[in-house]
Amino acid sequence: MTPAINTLKKYNITFKTHQYEHDPKHPSYGLEAAEKLAVDPAWVFKTLVAKIDNKQLVVAILPVEHSLCLKSLANAYGGKRAEMADKNEVQRVTGYVLGGVSPVGQKKSLPTFIDANAENLATMFVSAGKRGLEVELAPGDLKIATNAVFCPIIA
Repeated sequence: MTPAINTLKKYNITFKTHQYEHDPKHPSYGLEAAEKLAVDPAWVFKTLVAKIDNKQLVVAILPVEHSLCLKSLANAYGGKRAEMADKNEVQRVTGYVLGGVSPVGQKKSLPTFIDANAENLATMFVSAGKRGLEVELAPGDLKIATNAVFCPIIA
């Protein structure tokens, strides 16, 4: 069990786990998940961590086929500018390895933003906290588990 799965259970959230054999040579963790699970990439979301105004870390959850709009993320938080967080800081603060960063069950609770496209989905996939393991859940349940806000954050 990962901290993500334990957290979802704690909140009594309905979810399904999906496991696949991770290929370390694949160029994209998220697209690999979509391919190996044979699901539409629009349903698979990646978890990114950014730093707002060089001080506050925030979590962005967006479809794997899209890029993060840093300006939109900064605006959503109420800041002026955002940049991607250092990978070592991401691993230390979240407790997860890159490619397996789950938005759920992180060591430190961070402000979290889910791309607005997720709101219209019946279910979505996010990392369950390790490479090769995804959880499928309702977007509203992810919002509850992460105390997130839905907003447009893709480029």
